[in-house]
Amino acid sequence: MASSKANNCPSISLLFTCLIAMFLSTVVALCTAIIVSWVGVVSSTPTHDSHINYTTVTGYFLQDEASTNTSTFSFINTNFGLINRTYATDATYDPSGKKTQWQRFENQVFRLNRDSGRKVQYKLLFMGRHGEGYHNAAESYYGTPAWNCYWSLVDGNGTVRWDDARLTPQGVKQALAVNAFWASELKDQRIPPPRSYYTSPLTRCLATANLTFSGLQLPSRHPFVPTVKEFFREGISGHTCDRRGTKSYIQQAFPKYKIEPGFTETDQLWQAYHREVQIDQDIRSKAVLDDVFSTDTRDVSFHHESFRGNRIIAERQVGPVSDIWTSLDYRTDCRVRTVLGHRPFSLSTGAVIPVLVRAETIGGPSPPTATQPYEAICTCTSPPPVGATTSTCTYATATPSNP
Repeated sequence: MASSKANNCPSISLLFTCLIAMFLSTVVALCTAIIVSWVGVVSSTPTHDSHINYTTVTGYFLQDEASTNTSTFSFINTNFGLINRTYATDATYDPSGKKTQWQRFENQVFRLNRDSGRKVQYKLLFMGRHGEGYHNAAESYYGTPAWNCYWSLVDGNGTVRWDDARLTPQGVKQALAVNAFWASELKDQRIPPPRSYYTSPLTRCLATANLTFSGLQLPSRHPFVPTVKEFFREGISGHTCDRRGTKSYIQQAFPKYKIEPGFTETDQLWQAYHREVQIDQDIRSKAVLDDVFSTDTRDVSFHHESFRGNRIIAERQVGPVSDIWTSLDYRTDCRVRTVLGHRPFSLSTGAVIPVLVRAETIGGPSPPTATQPYEAICTCTSPPPVGATTSTCTYATATPSNP
């Protein structure tokens, strides 16, 4: 379970990242991450004889820069971190200099896709972390040692529940702040809105996604109707906050959401007192990205004006575009960004990060991977004192009971 504090993603050798995202527009909340993507050519599609390789395209966002301080950075105060710069495509697209930075960036990505060939695609992913949940607040109150070995393993403390944690009032406030920011960006910066949306099945992610995009002026052809995907959930531990609700609950609580085919009624991945190992999370993070990059494509018109002589020529180009928003937890975001080759970048609850991704289909099978069994987590038979800096736990059969 991830605390509400910002943390750095662990460094690993596999291609995975720390967040979740949105393609121009994909949105994912960390439990929510947003993925935004513009694609101007046929999408890369892996087969048994090929695989997709992901890389982060740097030079467009401040979050990519080593000089950016992750602990003080504000995406709201920096136009989502989009660097104020010129592009080679500006001369023909915006010779009078009247377009916004986001309009010029959209054109730049469209041209990258148009000129990239059939086996390469570019997507802009906005990855957003869910707002503060009651599990985050509980960890802050009890302290991490007591939380990890005892309190995280029960459903609540008799006053508050944190199994499949809901958002706290602060978490709701954080999501609404991002909603207001999106409204401003759509109106003033002409940022292209998402065209597809994805979310983790955890309630804090489902709710963050809803609060982030409800009420916005979105195109009728691309409404906010996110798809719930099992593999976009965070690292699965024995913490009850990582245990998702049933399919029936999700359908009832979020009736407008789509649920991917094959989604089981009950959680088949969560195991009490055990946790998923990191390589397993990396494997499923790669799998869900492959699914999104290879299947979420659609033809979309891109309109712009250019100068030819003394005349302004209105041009219309059409290409498949995959725009996705995903809502994830911090640990999902970290693993996803690791897959994308993005540098470690800590996110506080409610924060969002955009990542421009280059996906190339390469001949030959993927490097071999093998899942591993879940491992036992260290538990305490009784709760350590509130605020304790250490705990005495065991890997035996200690099983805390709900108060």
